[in-house]
Amino acid sequence: VQLQASGGGLVQPGDSLRLSCVASGGIFSDYSMGWFHQAPGKEREFVAAVGWAGGNTFYSASVKGRFTISRDNAKNMVWLQMRNLKPEDSGVYYCAQDGYRRRTGLPELGPDYRYWGRGTQVTVSS
Repeated sequence: VQLQASGGGLVQPGDSLRLSCVASGGIFSDYSMGWFHQAPGKEREFVAAVGWAGGNTFYSASVKGRFTISRDNAKNMVWLQMRNLKPEDSGVYYCAQDGYRRRTGLPELGPDYRYWGRGTQVTVSS
């Protein structure tokens, strides 16, 4: 499985940005997907996850209400719509695929994920 994230860039506080991740290989529709964020000098942290069927989502407290994760299994894609961006949202965003097929519930921890994309840089600055 290969994951390729894109859509990052330089934006101002309050702006919106949509990240995309396309998967190749494997059976995309059988696995939950997630997004993680790594700020400079900090550990990678969970942002959001979407279930393999797309019906359930979960967000970290810091992004809930501002970010929306979604997926299209027909396109092997997952997105992270980010709104009202803040400087602390800056960093590299990684998409990742769950290591457990058709998991009940959502994976929230890094070790739950088996495959990782290379990340896309988001910079929020005025």
